[in-house]
Amino acid sequence: MLVLTAVALWSLNGVVAKVVVTGEGLSALRLAEVRASGAALLLFTAVALIRPKSLRVSLREARYLLLFGIFGLAFVHFFYFLAISRLDIGIALVIQYIAPVLIALWARFFVHEPVRRRLWVALALSLTGLSLVVELWGGGGALNVTGVGAALGGAVAYALYILMADHSLRRGRDVFSLLAWGFVFAALFWAAAQPWWTFPLDSVTGETSLLGRLAEVELPVWLLVGYIVIFGTIVPFILMVSALHYIWPPRATIVAMTEPVMA
Repeated sequence: MLVLTAVALWSLNGVVAKVVVTGEGLSALRLAEVRASGAALLLFTAVALIRPKSLRVSLREARYLLLFGIFGLAFVHFFYFLAISRLDIGIALVIQYIAPVLIALWARFFVHEPVRRRLWVALALSLTGLSLVVELWGGGGALNVTGVGAALGGAVAYALYILMADHSLRRGRDVFSLLAWGFVFAALFWAAAQPWWTFPLDSVTGETSLLGRLAEVELPVWLLVGYIVIFGTIVPFILMVSALHYIWPPRATIVAMTEPVMA
């Protein structure tokens, strides 16, 4: 239920993000920067006020959290946005959802945990179903080398953040401080890649129309961005990482493959 709730929020977040990006011309990478930075500010502040001792880290763990924040949280969005800019979105999604296979392979051959046959069957069925849902045969055009590479990078980043989060939880780090530090380092990465003083403030001060049957409804862009930060980032990431307390990472990511269907 934790994974499914997280996925439902991520699915709705994708629709809201599309409204913001297409309606106001705010680039996807800028939106990813706002997403990470807003989550870092709110989550780190909340943890610092409620459980400040949990934010203490050693130098060694700080390096680990740096890698988690950049190569996991920040890169999973960076590679995804790059992939869909070069490939048909359906092809990009199918490639990125190879992540559960990577996690299962890691568990089997590197951690030497037993992986039951039915899990491999579930992976095969899920990838086949996802290919049918996105109509992979629908003529996505020629495969762009950069796009395919970015989608594979997104799959690796997704698998990495799940595995690193699971490892950190096993070593006693709590969900909230883990994500607080992770988003802080992700925000620092985005600040270096896209300095905040170059941010187009006018793109978030106006209003934008919703899509489809709600096209006549207009909402403030800052309100939609706020939704993306809180209910599209902070809450679902907390739910997803919390789920790793109860179910094995390969199973969690297989359940998460319902995201494209919900969206």
